[in-house]
Amino acid sequence: MLFEPTSVVNMLLETKDITVHYAKAMAVNNVSIQVPEGSLVAIIGSNGAGKSTILKALSGLHPLSSGEIRFREQRIDGMHIHKIVKRGLIHVPEGRRLFPDLTVFSNLNLGAYLRKDKAAITRDMEGVFQQFPRLKERRFQRAGTLSGGEQQMLAIGRALMGKPKLLLMDEPSLGLAPIIVDELAPVIKNINSLGVGVILVEQNVPLVLKVADKGYVIHLGKIIQEGKTKDELRDSEAVKKAYLGG
Repeated sequence: MLFEPTSVVNMLLETKDITVHYAKAMAVNNVSIQVPEGSLVAIIGSNGAGKSTILKALSGLHPLSSGEIRFREQRIDGMHIHKIVKRGLIHVPEGRRLFPDLTVFSNLNLGAYLRKDKAAITRDMEGVFQQFPRLKERRFQRAGTLSGGEQQMLAIGRALMGKPKLLLMDEPSLGLAPIIVDELAPVIKNINSLGVGVILVEQNVPLVLKVADKGYVIHLGKIIQEGKTKDELRDSEAVKKAYLGG
């Protein structure tokens, strides 16, 4: 039994010493993270540090070599992806991964494919359109013709249609103009304020410092520091090491 009961803080997600390999290469090495209910936790590090691999492991896209993942008090490592999604853990992947030939409306509907509550789906669609008015304007436009920022909005909106309890966001600022990145911070904070837990994987440290409660710094597959973003990570030498090496 790797886990001890959590007595003080209700944990939405916990990992215990997870290790992940690609063939013989170790990508993640004994990583333990905790995401309390309703929190916004960041995982930061340079390209290739293992950030995206952690998210893939959490969402069932890549198997663990060892360790445990518990989500809402249930062990989910080894669980089928659709069952993980149905429990409320939903992944916004790096690069958006939309269906480019389908309309905005169809992409959003696909986010709710495991749901049967049609009236609630309609309400949630309106909620997404309130969050992202540009998507409503372009709801009958093919996703592949949207701008990069609009595609990122659509990827987030599609995930919200699945009614997440925990949203995994992988490099949402990647490839976006600075002015669009500035628009992401209030969107992420607003999603979290609605009671949705968020794990934000980012190289953009200023974005992380704006939104996250707590951060983990990963370097070469290992967590080298954790702490409150504003108090402990803002001027951290570990953050500098993660991005500059050495």
